[in-house]
Amino acid sequence: MARFSSTTWRKRFGSGTMIAEKQLFDPERALEERTAEVDTRVSSAWEQHLALTIGDSAALLAVGGYGRRQLFPYSDVDLLLLVAGEKSASANKESISRFLQVLWDAGLRVSHSVRTPGECSELHDQNIELNVSLLDQRFLAGDRTIYGVLLEKLPRFIHSQRDGLVRHLALKARERQAQYGGTFYHLEPNIKEAPGGLRDLQLVAWISQIVNTTASTLAPAERAPELADARRLLFALRGYLHHHAKRDSNVLTFDAQEWVAEQTGVGEPGDLMRDYFRNARAVDRSTMRALEMQEARTSSLFAQFRDWRSRLSNADFTVVRERVYFRSPQQLEAEPDLLLRLLEFVARHGIRLSLEAEQRIENRLPVIREHFSGSRPIWPALRKMLLLPHASTALRSAYETGVLRAIFPEMEDIDCLVIRDFYHRYTVDEHTLVAIQTFTQLRQSKGTGATTFAGLASELEQPALLVYALLFHDVGKGSPDEGHVDASLRIADGAMERIQMPDADRETVRFLIRSHLEMSATMNSRDMFDPATAQYLAHKTGTVEALKYLTLLTYADISAVNPTAMSAWRAEQLWQLYLLVYNELTRELETERIASADAIEASDVFLEGFPTRYLRTHSRADIERHKLLEQDSRARKVGVEIEKTGAAYRLTLVTGDRPFLFASVAGTLSSFGLNILKAEAFANRHGTVLDTSD
Repeated sequence: MARFSSTTWRKRFGSGTMIAEKQLFDPERALEERTAEVDTRVSSAWEQHLALTIGDSAALLAVGGYGRRQLFPYSDVDLLLLVAGEKSASANKESISRFLQVLWDAGLRVSHSVRTPGECSELHDQNIELNVSLLDQRFLAGDRTIYGVLLEKLPRFIHSQRDGLVRHLALKARERQAQYGGTFYHLEPNIKEAPGGLRDLQLVAWISQIVNTTASTLAPAERAPELADARRLLFALRGYLHHHAKRDSNVLTFDAQEWVAEQTGVGEPGDLMRDYFRNARAVDRSTMRALEMQEARTSSLFAQFRDWRSRLSNADFTVVRERVYFRSPQQLEAEPDLLLRLLEFVARHGIRLSLEAEQRIENRLPVIREHFSGSRPIWPALRKMLLLPHASTALRSAYETGVLRAIFPEMEDIDCLVIRDFYHRYTVDEHTLVAIQTFTQLRQSKGTGATTFAGLASELEQPALLVYALLFHDVGKGSPDEGHVDASLRIADGAMERIQMPDADRETVRFLIRSHLEMSATMNSRDMFDPATAQYLAHKTGTVEALKYLTLLTYADISAVNPTAMSAWRAEQLWQLYLLVYNELTRELETERIASADAIEASDVFLEGFPTRYLRTHSRADIERHKLLEQDSRARKVGVEIEKTGAAYRLTLVTGDRPFLFASVAGTLSSFGLNILKAEAFANRHGTVLDTSD
């Protein structure tokens, strides 16, 4: 018997441009037909070799995927021989061997075990997979009496060991997910083992079956209707992969993606993968909810922690079982800005949304999109959220529910977007979220580079701007006809205009997006210890503060390429580059100064002697204001300007230099209870100083 009939499979799986439309074929029917073919072969082998020797005291069961009638072309055929005792199996050892050999000769990869009903009803600490596989058992041949004994014992066993079985499944699932970085957004995903794959799909069914089994009745395997599309697509893809590789292959390699896209006529491989990732996202979310619910139910320590966390509830939100709920769900209908407060709550406390809250948000997405489509002054609220310790958790929740794409529809173009190369592991959107998570962890000194870069992160004046820049630094990759940096700048500009971000903040974001490849490219292609390299980057960054921003963005960006990209060597290389440019920037303050007014205009005598960095870090409008203050200082001994800049005020002072001038200014401000966030001072060759304090 042939292992795989491509004619049957293609007949069932069809062709055409339908994967994305969920109209491709009925893969479950193809699996059932494949299972029926194997059933026939197994039954024939039983009758030929075992029916007369052991048939009246043993039963043959299908377990695992074969038991579920989900037998893929090159999957293992899992069999369980249920016997009354070990003596029976030993006495018929040769017959059992001939039975298995016939199946192997037929091209079936058989995996078998021999157990008694009692052994099947015992917890096997080293082989709990056996216990779990019995959830999918199906009678094939032999003695129904001994099978009846198992059916009587099995529900009672499952019910009594429910918590242990669920804990084991949860532990194994967490270990498996950790092997894939806890994400399903891999460019070449393992559609069986990775998060959001077939293993997770089955895990949801197993947990439901175990939890709902009573002492007398084994609960049926129920399928979540909301995952029907994901099930069909995953089944179809695995079938195609087996057909393509002619073996049990479950990794959607780049080559396999092209082949499947060609076979199905879906268009570009990227379209196929977007469909896969969106369905994997649904499976992953369902799996996480099932795991977290059962882990919370079986943990008394968690219950105590949960009760303590519930005290975090406020007027808008309540915390129950470590999940956030709307206190007044109808409030969302009338006040979509409640979502901004929700994101702040999550970012502050690190508590994820409840299923009910997610569903309410998803049901209101059209209204939410409309609400945020126009120009609204929401940057202060976003900035507050982005500064909080769990900002990456809030952004991921916002992305998964669609809220982030409702506020920033520009993100839609990179949703599950695949840019294929052999260096990046994740989709563009996942790369973005991982980069933000890396920076957030760095601020909490949890990143791998905490000993060097965490201190740098603590020195940033406005870390929220770096998070915002990371959010948009690759959004231009969704515009293939335009360079991705230029496209990202254009798209970010529109978003910043809509949320009414202050002009000065926009300039910082523009600088970071425009320059986000500079340090990485320098490390890859230039001699870092060539003085010209430091001079080049010093000119690009202009200030030490800008250098800090760009260094940390580069750290987060590289770290999010793949789990090993930011190696210890790479981190040290980046740190050395930072120090080289830092030294260049601080050196030029002393050595590179405006020699004469001819550098600008003849009237700009005020600028003579200022560091050349002054010209790079101040706009022409700033320079004109400073010149006017200098004119005031001639008549009044001092020129003073106070302006509001976001959440702070800026004091600009122009006067003649004298000892302890800055100390006097700082002391005066302190006497009024004011803090100085940052300050800079420039002195010209005529003894006039320009002091700026925020």
